[in-house]
Amino acid sequence: MTADLPIIRLRPKSKPQAIRHGFPWVFADELVTDRRTRTIAAGSFAILEDAERRPLGLVTVNPNSKIIARMMDPDPEVRITRDWIAVRLSRALEMRERLFDKPFYRLIHAEADGLPGTIIDRFGDAAVIQPNAAWADTMVDDLAAALRDVTGVSTVILNGQGRARSLEGLPERTEILSGAVNGPVEVSMNGAIYLADLMQGQKTGLFYDQRPNHAFGQRLAKGARVLDVFSHVGGFGLAALAAGAESATCVDGSAAALELARGGARAMGAEARLTTRQGDAFQQMEALAEEGAQFDVVICDPPAFAPSKQALEAGLRAYERVAKLAAPLVAPGGYLGLCSCSHAADLSNFRNASSRGIGRGGRRMQLLHTGQAGPDHPTLPQLAETGYLKALFFRLDG
Repeated sequence: MTADLPIIRLRPKSKPQAIRHGFPWVFADELVTDRRTRTIAAGSFAILEDAERRPLGLVTVNPNSKIIARMMDPDPEVRITRDWIAVRLSRALEMRERLFDKPFYRLIHAEADGLPGTIIDRFGDAAVIQPNAAWADTMVDDLAAALRDVTGVSTVILNGQGRARSLEGLPERTEILSGAVNGPVEVSMNGAIYLADLMQGQKTGLFYDQRPNHAFGQRLAKGARVLDVFSHVGGFGLAALAAGAESATCVDGSAAALELARGGARAMGAEARLTTRQGDAFQQMEALAEEGAQFDVVICDPPAFAPSKQALEAGLRAYERVAKLAAPLVAPGGYLGLCSCSHAADLSNFRNASSRGIGRGGRRMQLLHTGQAGPDHPTLPQLAETGYLKALFFRLDG
């Protein structure tokens, strides 16, 4: 029974159809937020009703967030327990085990896998949880226990960093919940070896979402000179070396990330073909142009320049600038890959900004391929934010 749970209600002008059809969020201006609602503790559960008092499901509530409620289950009678979490984890694991022959993947992709605001990446016997919603932060011990039971991992790390947590009013924290971490983890992907720092690295330590785009880049890289800008731990660069690239140059602002890239190249026996340049990516591209450097393949995978609608215009200008600076570095007939992980910049906006930049860089182009995140990052069609990654591959003439 759910008689002990609070009830929250949509405003009369709010449309419940979106919730009934799978949209998982309720924004603060869509909810009746009286004094009682505002006193609900962040991360608690409640019954969501429409304006006519008809139940829509069980939600988690955070009065400190613009997303004041997230749908947990359309059945208002359920209880969110460790067993309930285990069912969601088991469903997600079954799909990943069908897709991948090694236990290196995103296991939980938030709302798309039925665990709102929660990211879990698996690294063999270790897993990293990002509890980016208040309920997941409150129940992280249950999440970790269910994760160990379902997957058999022994090491579980809580990575509580990043913008998403700040929007929820959650503090930053990183800790080992179980097991031990003894240095970077080797991850084999597309024939390359990456080193993932699960404690100090960006996000969870590795970006699994680019796996299929790394693979497409490999098709262009055999025998090529490759430039990987915003490389992190060598994502596109190491993939290119694994595919037989003549050389790869990785550019990143993080010295620690580039050291991991070099470690990955050493593990592959390809260190002699890898060059790294540490510094601001825009400045490094300008310096390479002044040096007269050109590459057969250039790929730029920057951070989210447009993380919100408010940042969209500035973000699109930044993506255009990336393309403008990168285009002259591509040898005639070579290839340029441009990526965006900004959900606020949709594919059309990003493609237009990239094309403008290439044109301003004095080059003509053919768009060969449009990529997205891999299948371990499923999308929820009702929630555009789950389909955030875009990758464009061009052939440049002139």
